[in-house]
Amino acid sequence: MRKSGAVSILVLLAVAVIAEAQQPTKILRVGILFIGGRDQPHLEAFKQGLRERGYTEGKNIVLDYRYAEGKLDRLPSLAAELVQLKVDVIVTTSGNSAKAASEATKTIPIVLTTGADPVKSGLAESLAKPGGNVTGLSIIEEDLSGKRVDILKETFPKMTRMAYLWHPLAVSYSAADTTSGNPSYDQAEKATKTAGVQLLSYVQGSNFGRNREGVCRYAKGSAGRPTCITKSADDS
Repeated sequence: MRKSGAVSILVLLAVAVIAEAQQPTKILRVGILFIGGRDQPHLEAFKQGLRERGYTEGKNIVLDYRYAEGKLDRLPSLAAELVQLKVDVIVTTSGNSAKAASEATKTIPIVLTTGADPVKSGLAESLAKPGGNVTGLSIIEEDLSGKRVDILKETFPKMTRMAYLWHPLAVSYSAADTTSGNPSYDQAEKATKTAGVQLLSYVQGSNFGRNREGVCRYAKGSAGRPTCITKSADDS
């Protein structure tokens, strides 16, 4: 799915939730919980989508931003702050932030922009009937990771090395049955072996939201420079 299409779907989901909670004279409050920093490339597209549907920041809607700056341990307190503000809906940008929000409230609607398996994360009872107060989009990352390697190999037939940027805690559920602790990385490792490609593992630090660019520069400048660089999804 193209990013523009995904943003449109997210706006529609958020607006649907907002409309249900709206009262005639009430200024709506939307809390946005970012796992990363203030550089959020899709935020303006999200706000533009809201404007197109009649919601303008500072006029009939208030957007409260909270940034974890890549520090997972900050998410619970930031989610609690949004709950204390009595926002009408919380928009989250990862499975980890959605989980923190769902633990902070069982009544405020939560819209997930992207994340790992919502069922395994405990955010939904099932994909068909999620239940609870969480809705949104999910990338079943562990199922796509191997396919991503296949597509890269098909696109770049001469690819011999692939760098994979990942973090052991990027998934928001227990992955004890995996070798690395991250099922997406395990799938990528299996696929690269089949494709005859060397997988270069770059594990990002605990502050992975902020040092990603540094890791990319390191990978590009290393002696065994990779042909391609890919990353796990649930870390932005």
